[in-house]
Amino acid sequence: MPRIFPRPALKKRENTFVIRQYGDGLTEGKHYLCPANELSRRNGVIQIHASRGSRLLQFIQCTEQNDQSVRDELLAGLSAAQAFTSPKYLYDALGSKLFEAICELPEYYPTRTEALIFKTHGRAIAQAIGSGTTLIDLGAGNCAKAARLFPALQPVQYVPVDISVSFLREALQRLQQQFPSIVMTGIGMDFSSELLLPDSVRDEKRLFFYPGSSIGNFTPEESLAFLQRIRAACDEAGGLLIGVDLVKDKAILDAAYDDALGVTAAFNLNLLRHMNHLVGTDFDVQGWRHRGFFNDKASRIEMHLEAASEQIVHWPQGERRFERGERIHTENSYKYTQRSFTDLLEQAGFRKLSFWTDPQQWFMVCHAHVN
Repeated sequence: MPRIFPRPALKKRENTFVIRQYGDGLTEGKHYLCPANELSRRNGVIQIHASRGSRLLQFIQCTEQNDQSVRDELLAGLSAAQAFTSPKYLYDALGSKLFEAICELPEYYPTRTEALIFKTHGRAIAQAIGSGTTLIDLGAGNCAKAARLFPALQPVQYVPVDISVSFLREALQRLQQQFPSIVMTGIGMDFSSELLLPDSVRDEKRLFFYPGSSIGNFTPEESLAFLQRIRAACDEAGGLLIGVDLVKDKAILDAAYDDALGVTAAFNLNLLRHMNHLVGTDFDVQGWRHRGFFNDKASRIEMHLEAASEQIVHWPQGERRFERGERIHTENSYKYTQRSFTDLLEQAGFRKLSFWTDPQQWFMVCHAHVN
């Protein structure tokens, strides 16, 4: 993949186009320089190509970033009686890197526990899936989790999908250098509400990979709709490989989302910085506190940002007063039992379910066939 550099005071060179990271390539987003013979457009999306021998590395920006819709969504949440934001806005470039750091914390068991399950049961998982898949990695981040499966699964095509476009681009460039024999198609897309993959993604034997219990960010009703969309995007040989966090002692859950080092707090507080950039709010990050805890009744972790004092937050043509202790609800992470998640998968139309867990039964990896 060609390196694409931010455009700080660079002059346009001969045989280059100035392209933009988001939108239709002409009107919105950040500027980049890219050699003209490596850039093409199809069906309204930007495609960047780089040959590696006989293989093709491709990046496709599918989701059109509409600044006004982002602004409307965020300000509607800030103006609600109980202020809230979508967790997808936690993952700007810095947020994605902070989440990588969270995954290294001793309190944050999901990453290492899931990795232990794959290490312990990797052969059985690979046998259940088979080789030759089109591995579609939803919320790929740095692509490391999927990359560890490459030797066992031997995918024909790897399709990492992430909303954090710049972070995904860098990760995919590094990964393609490590595995040049695998066709790779990186996709920038918000898959939380729709799952329309471009034509360059193979239809055959699609395996959707959704690790880390990210499914918990959806409500159970949203999870069902999401799983149904995955089911509809598979052929008869397709399936789903998913990580699910299980219900456990409240103290363990609380510590995982409010670590002693404060990395999760920084991850949550960075959302305010991101909103300042996106919609022109004037949040003072130092005036807010992170709160993360398990809500037993709802069977979910909740993350909030709590005002440390009375304050007024302004944005163009608007403002909101926050009382001391008032909160912005930033994320949920629902926890399941094996039975409750089995019911969800079966309602979504999946069959022939296989489950693997760790010795403490803290976490579960599930493979679900379409047929």
